[in-house]
Amino acid sequence: MDNKSAFNVNQYDDNVRKVIPFYDEIYDQIFDLIRTYFKDKPLSVLDTGCGTGNFGIRACRELNLSELILCDPSEKMLSDAKRKLDGKDCTFICTGSETLDITDRFDLVTAIQSHHYFDKATRETAVKNCFNALKPGGMFIYFENTAPNTETGTDILIRRIENFGVTAGRTADEAKAHSARYNSEYFPITVKEHFDLMEKTGFKVSEIFWHSYMQSGFYAIK
Repeated sequence: MDNKSAFNVNQYDDNVRKVIPFYDEIYDQIFDLIRTYFKDKPLSVLDTGCGTGNFGIRACRELNLSELILCDPSEKMLSDAKRKLDGKDCTFICTGSETLDITDRFDLVTAIQSHHYFDKATRETAVKNCFNALKPGGMFIYFENTAPNTETGTDILIRRIENFGVTAGRTADEAKAHSARYNSEYFPITVKEHFDLMEKTGFKVSEIFWHSYMQSGFYAIK
């Protein structure tokens, strides 16, 4: 495996829509939020855990960018992102948000489906680093797999995701193998725990703006 997701780089874009319901809607919601908060302001943007560059492609097309930096700890992911964004005015850095060391530079920092691979301490470090990278008044947007509040809720959620995977074209065995990664290869926390972490980090505003199946979208303002 060349990254922490369930798929190798050359499989990622083909398979992610088979395991994340409404994958494209997630990006629609993100860019609607960005336009609502920032309007047409020129933006300095950092996308952490950029993967194959899906956010970067839309950012170049839809935002008024003064700076765009895409970072990911996987060299192979970055290579794919570089191919997608060939000729675009952006910078690539091989690092994860857990090792990021930038202060007061960006209007917007994003982390889309990446922090749930971390343990508690590393997740806290990653969120703090994203906070530090923002200018005052800047926005942090992140999507993560989130945990239900009860064992019953977890059981129902996992079965629903397996049903979705089969409907999307996976075999029953593939869907179950993906579910087995829950709390072994990725580590969801509850919505309340997300809010507690953002408050602890120092954000003055934190909100949830989208939720479906396991995916939740949050924003926080420094």
